[in-house]
Amino acid sequence: MHIRAPAIVCSARPHGENAAIARLMTADHGLVAGYVAGGRGRRMRPVLIPGNRVEADIASRSASQLPFLKAELVTSRAPFLSEPLPAAAIVWITALTAAVLPERSPFPALYQALDAVLDAICHAPSARGWVPALIACEALFLRELGFGGARPDLAGADWARTMEVFDISGRHVEKRLLADRAGPVMGELVSARAILRDRLSRIA
Repeated sequence: MHIRAPAIVCSARPHGENAAIARLMTADHGLVAGYVAGGRGRRMRPVLIPGNRVEADIASRSASQLPFLKAELVTSRAPFLSEPLPAAAIVWITALTAAVLPERSPFPALYQALDAVLDAICHAPSARGWVPALIACEALFLRELGFGGARPDLAGADWARTMEVFDISGRHVEKRLLADRAGPVMGELVSARAILRDRLSRIA
């Protein structure tokens, strides 16, 4: 296997002394995990930040082998992780992607939606501009993974209604997408969305 493609970093976990196991979302190959030599080093650590857009080079000698992964930074979303609300949204949506998608199954619509919602989180003037896109992205996850459901219509909705739909979406995600997750992964995901909900609740 040899893949070279644009990708979005969804997670990076330490592996050994200086390496990392990264999970990247691609348009044509879906979620792909790979071993990154020096992934925790000074050069690669800023590249493997969740939310970043990269050019990925992924190679393995067999389908059963964990691929070796190299990544070149294209767009850094790291500056937005210093802002509590955008950071919580980026952490949530990338962690959800890394946890619930089967590896090497293409979901081109999800790739496009993830990239679009990350851009919205980073560049919309306020959360009012990107929360509807985040809700739509969660609804797309549910549909693409076989749980159905229509995209919520929030055109003209006030903030109270938007947050009501956000809470409904969260319950669907937890009940359906996260139902078979257990242990630390489930805890981390539920906590990530709870943190996002708490920060959104502070908006008047």
